[in-house]
Amino acid sequence: MPADQLSTTFAALADPTRRAILARLVSGECSVTELAEPFDMSMPAVSKHLRVLEHAGLIARGRQAQWRPCRIEAGPLRQVAEFAERYRHVWEARLDRLDDYLQELKQKEKRHARKKRGK
Repeated sequence: MPADQLSTTFAALADPTRRAILARLVSGECSVTELAEPFDMSMPAVSKHLRVLEHAGLIARGRQAQWRPCRIEAGPLRQVAEFAERYRHVWEARLDRLDDYLQELKQKEKRHARKKRGK
């Protein structure tokens, strides 16, 4: 059974090396050799990561004479952002509750400090 696009994208993004490659491509096109530089791995291993990213639609590879530039593709990332956006209200509510709790603790700490000074 083929995976849906969002699942394929999340699977590709699950690896830190692939996320680092995408982060590098945000700055613009670059060659496979340039992408491989910061990693302590073989070129075939880097190529495998690139194939996963390409399969997920996160990158596109071109051909200009001997240069094979890679570039980031925004479509699948937009889908991830839209997916996450649906849950923003949940996280904002949880963060608001956490903030309320921390404020409550801070007030208790202030009251406790005043009581100690008053003794």
